[in-house]
Amino acid sequence: MYRTLKTTLIALGLAAACTLALAQDKVVYHIDNADMQATKGLRNVRNHLDVAPDTKIVVVTHAEGVDFLLEGAKDKKNPNIEYGPLVSALKARGVRFEVCEITLKNRNLKKDAFSLDAEFTPSGVVRIGQLQTREGYGYIKP
Repeated sequence: MYRTLKTTLIALGLAAACTLALAQDKVVYHIDNADMQATKGLRNVRNHLDVAPDTKIVVVTHAEGVDFLLEGAKDKKNPNIEYGPLVSALKARGVRFEVCEITLKNRNLKKDAFSLDAEFTPSGVVRIGQLQTREGYGYIKP
């Protein structure tokens, strides 16, 4: 009986180790103020992928955080920085950018005002919670 228990525990340990080894890093970046977080957040995401290119990243935006995903948006502090090309480059590397539909309703924004790289989620806050609790994403707020 001891031998069977020992064998079972070893098998479970190996299975857990294999699962962890095969697990992909997953991170959600939370942006709710584009003026304060967009440039820094996009730089963080780029650096993150430069070091860990297999990381699955979702950027969830709501409130004033959606502004950098508007078509033609630029950094207010440095107007030479246009967000569209930065977002497109990260999208090409597998990053998802999601915009809160509650924010759209509250701010009277239309989906067609956003970059084609943006996707939409019913609630940014709910989406962040789901990514963390249901899908095991780590949380980063730049």
